[in-house]
Amino acid sequence: MPLALILSSFVAAGRIGGAAQQYVLAAHHIDPVLVPTVMLGRSPARGAHGQATRPELFSQMLADVEADALFGYVDLVITGYFSSAAQVEIAAQALTRIKVAAQRKPILLVDPILGDAPKGLYVSPQVAEALAALLIPLADWITPNLWELERLTGSRIVGVDAALAAARKLGKPALVTSAPARADEAAVLFVDEDRAVLFAHPRLSHAPNGTGDLIAASFGAGLVEGLEPQASAERATRAASQAVQAAQDWRAPELPIIALGEQLVRPMAPLRIEQL
Repeated sequence: MPLALILSSFVAAGRIGGAAQQYVLAAHHIDPVLVPTVMLGRSPARGAHGQATRPELFSQMLADVEADALFGYVDLVITGYFSSAAQVEIAAQALTRIKVAAQRKPILLVDPILGDAPKGLYVSPQVAEALAALLIPLADWITPNLWELERLTGSRIVGVDAALAAARKLGKPALVTSAPARADEAAVLFVDEDRAVLFAHPRLSHAPNGTGDLIAASFGAGLVEGLEPQASAERATRAASQAVQAAQDWRAPELPIIALGEQLVRPMAPLRIEQL
């Protein structure tokens, strides 16, 4: 069974962060190992106050995973939310060791969780700096939202052409969520060395938090399964659209990841696909 290591948040009652990504990966029959960077009972968007994982504990948890020889079996690493710059440094060291130990070349997917519009930065500036300096260079793929893309590249993005130019500045293949599209659409921008494709779907009035986490996990799962990256990005966008539609239909406050099950693996949500 493929193995994925997730370095991100654990939210007990929410379908966001690493906790949600566990379920997405499990639906794809990928065994998830979550090392939490922070633990909360519910979403911080609802006022939760959790506890950050102390760097010493975070390091020890990774050492324990490594001691069980799991670094040698890792097929995918997803990094997400970090509580401190020290955690980022520990994660970067672990990624370097995984690259050496892995029996197969692991896919390193960095979801640079820094902030979003309109609130702006919701990690410390030190975390943002460490992430850009230490994790982005190690990444095979980067999955920022539009605000994070602006922050990482120092760009002011207005329109899809500006988003594409900014994504090229990253120097890494990227999947950009909340990309510019038509006013009634939500979109994901896929960018690699040779191609750029916009995947857009109707914007709904009710969209629970966590779609970016779902997309990152679904995209990573597709890469592990051997899908061509563009096809994996398309499927991940369809999965997110299907999950948001189901949440609205069922009046669910969270993304219904468990209930959707196989529909996340074979989503049928319609997309508008635009080659750029």
